[in-house]
Amino acid sequence: MPSRRIPFSVHISYLFIGLLAVFAIILNAFQFSETSRLITTEVGHRFELIGERATEDIQHTFSGAALSSALLAKQRLMRATSLAQRLESLPWLATALQAQANANSMYMGYETGDFFLLRPWHDDPQLQALFNAPPGTGWMVQSIQVVDGQALGEHLFFTTDLQLIERRVKPDYHYDPRTRDWYTQALATDGLYVQPPYVFSSTGEVGSTFATETDNGLAVAGVDITLRSVNHILRKNVVTPSTRLVLLNDKGEVLSSERGPVEMVPVENARGRLPTLNDLDLPILRKLVSDTPPGTTAIMHIEDVEGDNWEGGAFPLKMADSTLTLWIAAPHAELLASAYASLKQSLYIVIALFLLGILAALALSRLASRPLAALTHEAGKIERFDFEEPLDVESQIAEVVDLAHAMGNMKSTIKRFLQLSTALASESNFNSLLARLLSEMQSVTNADASLIYLADGDARHLDLARVRQGNNLLDGHGQQLLDTRADSTHPLIQALDEGVPPRELTTHELQSYFPALTEVAHSLSLWVLPLHNRAGELLGVLALLVDQSRNPLSTELMAFVRTLSTTAAVALNTQRLIEEQKILLESFIQLIAGAIDAKSPYTGGHCQRVPELTKMLARAACAEQQGPFASFSLDDNQWEELHIAAWLHDCGKVTTPEYVVDKATKLETLYDRIHEVRMRFEVLKRDAEIACLKAIAAGGDADALHNALRQQLHQLDDDFAFVARCNEGGEFMATEHVERMRGIASLSWQRTLSDRLGISYEERQRKERNPEAALPVSEALLADKPEHLFLRGPRDQLAENNPWGFKVRVPEYLYNRGELYNLCVARGTLSEEERYKINEHIIQTIIMLEKLPFPRHLRRVPEIAGGHHEKMDGNGYPRRLTGEQMSLPARMMAIADIFEALTAVDRPYKKGKTLSDAIRIMGLMQQEQHIDGELFALFLRSGVYLEYAARYMPAALIDEVDIRPYLA
Repeated sequence: MPSRRIPFSVHISYLFIGLLAVFAIILNAFQFSETSRLITTEVGHRFELIGERATEDIQHTFSGAALSSALLAKQRLMRATSLAQRLESLPWLATALQAQANANSMYMGYETGDFFLLRPWHDDPQLQALFNAPPGTGWMVQSIQVVDGQALGEHLFFTTDLQLIERRVKPDYHYDPRTRDWYTQALATDGLYVQPPYVFSSTGEVGSTFATETDNGLAVAGVDITLRSVNHILRKNVVTPSTRLVLLNDKGEVLSSERGPVEMVPVENARGRLPTLNDLDLPILRKLVSDTPPGTTAIMHIEDVEGDNWEGGAFPLKMADSTLTLWIAAPHAELLASAYASLKQSLYIVIALFLLGILAALALSRLASRPLAALTHEAGKIERFDFEEPLDVESQIAEVVDLAHAMGNMKSTIKRFLQLSTALASESNFNSLLARLLSEMQSVTNADASLIYLADGDARHLDLARVRQGNNLLDGHGQQLLDTRADSTHPLIQALDEGVPPRELTTHELQSYFPALTEVAHSLSLWVLPLHNRAGELLGVLALLVDQSRNPLSTELMAFVRTLSTTAAVALNTQRLIEEQKILLESFIQLIAGAIDAKSPYTGGHCQRVPELTKMLARAACAEQQGPFASFSLDDNQWEELHIAAWLHDCGKVTTPEYVVDKATKLETLYDRIHEVRMRFEVLKRDAEIACLKAIAAGGDADALHNALRQQLHQLDDDFAFVARCNEGGEFMATEHVERMRGIASLSWQRTLSDRLGISYEERQRKERNPEAALPVSEALLADKPEHLFLRGPRDQLAENNPWGFKVRVPEYLYNRGELYNLCVARGTLSEEERYKINEHIIQTIIMLEKLPFPRHLRRVPEIAGGHHEKMDGNGYPRRLTGEQMSLPARMMAIADIFEALTAVDRPYKKGKTLSDAIRIMGLMQQEQHIDGELFALFLRSGVYLEYAARYMPAALIDEVDIRPYLA
């Protein structure tokens, strides 16, 4: 009979399932046993902790009352003989009661029968019903004075700050402290007397009295503690919803419970009595008290009471000559709810793990029986270029193992080739690419050293670029230059030209042919790999020095290396082209910046210094380890972006007319028109002289006419001097100066020649807006003529909703060259139109840069370059961006632009500021939220301002700067 065959996967499944079942049973049994033991121990510890905490809280309350009684017995209240004297102690009593929050009252009973009590007032309906206190009551005094054998009772009501509200005489208030147990027992006791809980006669509440005979022996001081405070303590120590706590005296009477104050049991012809457990609905506590032997403090386990199993215990509390007992009971299930939940959760986890283990066992058994299917699946991955997971197939069949090994090698080789190719292609830095190429080649071949030579444009010379020996990478530039024609005996040139096989070189030959290498201990084989581009041109040569005795290069490995070198040549060619393009772009950028600086002496070397200062500040921010710039850093692409933006930040100045940038006086255009005005004054002076001579010739008084002429000429000289001073623009044009300028402008002179002869076509068009006046014509000395207005064409307009987001007010005219208009400019030499033209350079900068097709990693160049005139408060130019809307590099460039402008000494229109003056001005700008305060603090704290000053400022302007006020 043929035997029944069971599949191998089923055998594996049975084995795994059996092991998991045994493991789950053993683990669960052990955990149940340990959890049960820990639960039992935890019950006792937790219950003891509850009892100890509750008794400690009660004892703390009683000890505070005892201390307050002892202090009161030493207070001057004991010597007071009248109510007025006793009221002097109110502040002390009030402070003591506030410190002892659980005290109900403090009082003093005298041997004369006098009684004085202070109690804090609470909004308690029971107290209100007894005493009917007026509104605003914070304290109440009960007083009895015995005068001539008659007791006078009074109730006094005070505010919380002890201001008397009302005083009531209570003739029916009969209370003699000398007849009370607390008084008589205190006199008979040496020290503190504690009266066991009883019903207070005045309020009907249950509490204890702590009484002490005074130092003079003439009175007894007392402090009442109501068990209302004990109720709070018991409620605080309720740890489960069903926990029961009661405080019993030695008579078995209930003094307090966690449910609140106990209610008195009515008794005929009496005020009532304290309840016992039999009077209350507390079956578990009755059972606990009855089953607990006297003096036992161990935790008791009580079963089946109120449908639950309970844990209970007694905790004695010594109180003078009596003993109180705190009884606690809590359901077993509630005490251990968290423990049972943990055990239940553990069972669920074990069951879940067991089920997961079964599923895993089934899956693993199926995988173990399908190695060929796994190989087929791996072949599909190779076909899809999926090399993420290594091939790992186990089998007892030798042929399957060999096939798996061959497929694994093939997969590893392809994966490694792709990884190396990707790594080389991903390098964006040319020098990093050279280092990576040597590292990867040396790793693949286990070469002792590797060298890479770069060919020049005509492939005549090979320049050593990088050397890697062991793990040390060296810069080889300038160390060795091979001439492919003159150095034909060099083994590298021979291998390159003749394709000779690898050559073994001795240590002496290695040092001779490759001087960049450090000491070599043994001979090495030279392998040469030429690197060609797609056109077959030689880009460079890769030389590998390998110890063939220890790391022989197989034919398969060399085939892999040669294939890899082809990929390396492509990456090398690409990076070289990119590097050349970057160099070309950098040259154009510096050409533009240099042209802007050379265009006008008023900008000096501004475009070249601002990038340096901006990068200094960026490096300082990158170096910060804490504070607002701790997370700031720039990668290579971001550094390039910042570099380009900084160099091109003023490229829009190429559109700004030179005469506007260079305008040194108010009337200057392409030349200074003050000369025209001077000539008109000269004409007026000649006219005055001629008029004087004509008047004399006509028989006038020569002396009088000459005096008048001198005055007139003096006035004209003074007026022209005033006009010339105003033209310089060095002072603010006050209102009275403007009025004087208008008065001078109202003078007239006579023109006899046409002003339309010999002028340009454009100027003639502006003059033809009005018809030419008949000659001779009388004209104002200073005039604002229609031809002075240059209209703004469509190209010069800027729509409010322009695509660049510019928020600027565009003047109506392109230029206004009116003589009077320009001379009345309030500050400086630039009119509103010219100021706009100056500021327009940043608008043109943004427009020009946004037209350039920057690659993705340089797309923020327009934003960074165009933000250096913005202000942190949003009142900057031209987009009115706030500090939050600006990038950090843009805010850095704003600081760099300002500091360079303040300290520059190559501007003909101003002197450079000293270092302290520049910092002071920037400090004011920071206060006015023109520049970023945190960046300004970094600018000072890091010492960037000093580094820049040392490189670009004359020593005479570098003075001491106290930066502490700006960092405060």
